[in-house]
Amino acid sequence: MKKVFNGIANFNATGFKKQFLALAICFSASVAYIDIAQAASPNHNPPALKTSAPHVYIVKRGDTLWDIAGKFLSKPWRWPEIWASNPHVKNPHWIYPGDRLLLCTLNGRPLIGVDQGDGCDGVIRRHQGGTSLKPQIRVESLSNSIPVIPLAHIKQWLEHSIVLAPESLTNIPYIVGAADNRVVTGAGQTVYARGNGLVVGQQYGIYREAAPYILIGADGKKYNAGIELTEVASGVAVGGENNVTTVELTKSYNAEVRRGDYVLPQYEDQLPSLFYPTASNEVTNGGKIIRVQGSIATAASHSVVTVDRGSLQGAKVGQIFSIFQQGEIVRDPKTKEAIKLPSQRVGTLMLFKTFDQLSYGYILDSSLPIKIGAEIQPPNSTDE
Repeated sequence: MKKVFNGIANFNATGFKKQFLALAICFSASVAYIDIAQAASPNHNPPALKTSAPHVYIVKRGDTLWDIAGKFLSKPWRWPEIWASNPHVKNPHWIYPGDRLLLCTLNGRPLIGVDQGDGCDGVIRRHQGGTSLKPQIRVESLSNSIPVIPLAHIKQWLEHSIVLAPESLTNIPYIVGAADNRVVTGAGQTVYARGNGLVVGQQYGIYREAAPYILIGADGKKYNAGIELTEVASGVAVGGENNVTTVELTKSYNAEVRRGDYVLPQYEDQLPSLFYPTASNEVTNGGKIIRVQGSIATAASHSVVTVDRGSLQGAKVGQIFSIFQQGEIVRDPKTKEAIKLPSQRVGTLMLFKTFDQLSYGYILDSSLPIKIGAEIQPPNSTDE
């Protein structure tokens, strides 16, 4: 969060230029070529293929990379180990609707690649650096490439939600009123913000404060890990006097502007570019799901949640975690003692946006309703 929000208390309006939302999540070009032996470390065993894994799969519009990986692997996050990268293609990690994926074998290990008309021989040859017998030129829009997850499911939180340290909100301008004494306002209307630092002509976001994230520290004391702000509108500063700035609202986002809402420069954010298994020493142990976005208590597949691990604890965008529901407390029928049952694995999540102390995660799959307090752990590094 420091990279994005450093100096926010001073309200440097020249920063935080908002970029357009990228239209696909795909593997980073920096990992476009992955040597199978290297990718297998520390995963010494090759990824386990599902018994139902197809030998041929035609990519369809609406597919996600996670779903495709799940058709072949019992542990989809190990997909980079079996993907056949083509060093002669600028972005060999991108997959498009209509691509014909072949399940091949190289040195006893599975290898999946795009068929260019020459079968597994061509997939293996290109993966090893050989040239294709039939050079082809392919022009595709990035917007047509297959995303890791459905972007529509996370767009709201990726584009319009942030978590700031409580002290960051000191001296931030806020809405004090609206034209015609309206209580709530939206796009096409005028509001007034009080506070220094707003620049005429600058685009701003209007943010609503949600309940703070109150956690319990190692010392047993409660502390505020961050305040969540949701963008409800955006607008342009058009003038001002006496520490009050006039803002014309240009867009609304599922809510109306109210008095007390904060005014911040629109910020910059990007989609995750790859996912990968998390080494056990990268993220501080003991992470939990502490909030389910859009729900009071439980999450399921495709839900967005907040976890109590951020960049300061080693969290990174794209990391995969297994979700474990805490075992219930039951009474032993013989001894009458209260005993805790083992935790149960109930799903998988991927982090897609991180802050200092917290992160947003997307539930990739779930076998049972996921409750607040469910634990997150790095996935097993090897297949059973």
